[in-house]
Amino acid sequence: MWSLLVSLVLLTAYVSAAFCALRAAQTARTPQGSVAWVMFLLTFPLIAVPAYLFLGQHRFRGYRIARRESERVVEGIKAFAAQARPPAEALRLNVRPFESIAHLPVVRGNTAELLIDGTATFDAIFAAIDAARSYVLVQFYILRDDALGNDLHDRLIAAVERGVTVRVLTDAVGSYHLPESYIQSLIDAGIDMVDPHQQRGPNFRFQLNYRNHRKTVIVDGEVGFIGGHNVGEEYLGKDPKFGHWRDTHLRLTGPAVLQLQLIFVEDWHWARNVEIIDDLNWATRFEKPGVNALIVATGPGDRTETGSMMFFSAIAAAQTRIWIASPYFIPDGDIMTALKHAALRGVDVRVLVPDEIDHKTVWLAAFAYFDELCEAGARVWRYNNGFLHQKVFLIDDRLAAVGTTNLDNRSFRLNFEAMALVFDAGFAAQVETMLRDDFALSHELTRTLDLQPPHIRYGAPLARLLAPIL
Repeated sequence: MWSLLVSLVLLTAYVSAAFCALRAAQTARTPQGSVAWVMFLLTFPLIAVPAYLFLGQHRFRGYRIARRESERVVEGIKAFAAQARPPAEALRLNVRPFESIAHLPVVRGNTAELLIDGTATFDAIFAAIDAARSYVLVQFYILRDDALGNDLHDRLIAAVERGVTVRVLTDAVGSYHLPESYIQSLIDAGIDMVDPHQQRGPNFRFQLNYRNHRKTVIVDGEVGFIGGHNVGEEYLGKDPKFGHWRDTHLRLTGPAVLQLQLIFVEDWHWARNVEIIDDLNWATRFEKPGVNALIVATGPGDRTETGSMMFFSAIAAAQTRIWIASPYFIPDGDIMTALKHAALRGVDVRVLVPDEIDHKTVWLAAFAYFDELCEAGARVWRYNNGFLHQKVFLIDDRLAAVGTTNLDNRSFRLNFEAMALVFDAGFAAQVETMLRDDFALSHELTRTLDLQPPHIRYGAPLARLLAPIL
């Protein structure tokens, strides 16, 4: 009887492995990935099948793009596109790749204010919430029940008591430790909050590997915020391990806020299967003189590799400079090739990463890419003044972006992300100044991998094997 049971288990495992291997061969992003999964599945089926179910899927096929139910909003945005579109000479580069990825047009008449580090960011967010007249939309990947989280909690309740509608969305994985009492107290106060432990979305059914990594606040459809900050005391630099937390957020007004709002509508629709379009303000005013901007939302629900394509398009557009700040650097082959090619073209390619360790495996894996990049003429800088978490890139003096997308495979293919792209020389100059200040607090990497300490020298190539899921 026991041998029969074992035989049935093995037969089931091998049949499942064969099915998964066929699917991997059909859907893997690269031939190398396909071969790796097929060999792993057929050699170690008992281990590989569960691993493939969790990690092998590269499309979040269950995600229903709510924009299909909000076509009238999109059409409304497109209707004033001719009026809102900046003159071609103001853009100074081809924006069509970014617009195609976003399915939205670049719009003029925005303001974009850099918010450097946590105090500036949350002072601005809290001021906007306190001034809200109609509604507040809040979305963070991580929401903690600490002093900062409680400050947000109290301000949102105060807004509801003034008659403001408040909706809150957070990620089931990022906010896994958020206590039910925190959630319930917001709900009891009249806030429409999606319980991260009960929402539809990537929190069960072998979809834990997908995360909604967006950090968005929208007030009255007039003011929007996007960037790298989550809600937690560490983002104010109060974590004793990390110390100073270097991060960047953006305060927006103008038509780009409606694009940010549309992305929130899509995420809300997925989490709740509820349409809130008619509850929101879709009118806008143009700021003067204003900057040209576009919100690019990417994720595994897209049909193409939009996250990677956004970076590739930016790198390809560069003529003199590509500066990238990211806490994690695990590029795919296309981005690595694009960066090296840009350096070979004579473009000033700089990558700014933290020297402080956040996630050890990710930190180690990055070292496996640096030699190859530097040999092509790029430069790698390591930030020394605490932990660097900002997601920023600067292209020449024509384009600067702030948002949630890290330069790694997880952000490119597994996370739902968003970046605000600003096409303006004045804003680019502000980002340049900010990054120069960061470079001044960093050191340039000069030691190749073979000169690193043993734990880096041997650990980096092994960590790189996990690059597709890091």
